[in-house]
Amino acid sequence: MGKASEAAHLVEESNREPPMQIAYPVEFTTNDRSMVEVVFPDFQDAWTECAEGEEGEAASELLVDVLGQCIRERRSIPRPSRRDGCPRVEPPVLVAAKVALYQAMVANALSNVAMARELETVEGTVRRLIDLRHRSHVDQVETALATLGKRLIVTVRNT
Repeated sequence: MGKASEAAHLVEESNREPPMQIAYPVEFTTNDRSMVEVVFPDFQDAWTECAEGEEGEAASELLVDVLGQCIRERRSIPRPSRRDGCPRVEPPVLVAAKVALYQAMVANALSNVAMARELETVEGTVRRLIDLRHRSHVDQVETALATLGKRLIVTVRNT
């Protein structure tokens, strides 16, 4: 790559917004009944309890539920806070993609009907695309994101 095209590439990269990461801090506390309380501080009233050893599954389910509730109620989804020392929970890939689509629709002030027009489809299709419990195909969500100028990038890392 020549100097001019290298410089253009760097400028293009610097104009991009930072990638959105959906990994929320979670707190685990054992209560007086020997149950583990699972709390997401970024979401008011987002808590559950589970048996010891089931914290990860309970936290993941709770996160999907609370994100889905925000979408159903058309509320904004808070950015994950920075809390040192707190473990983080990431939703499944398809859920994260659907949350990104919902947030892009909100940022563009698009209702389900308006988004359906953009995609040349019906409102029910858009409703299912942002329904976190509906098993959409990830390529459908990618297409919708691309319509709004967004690109889905999946990162793989060691656990």
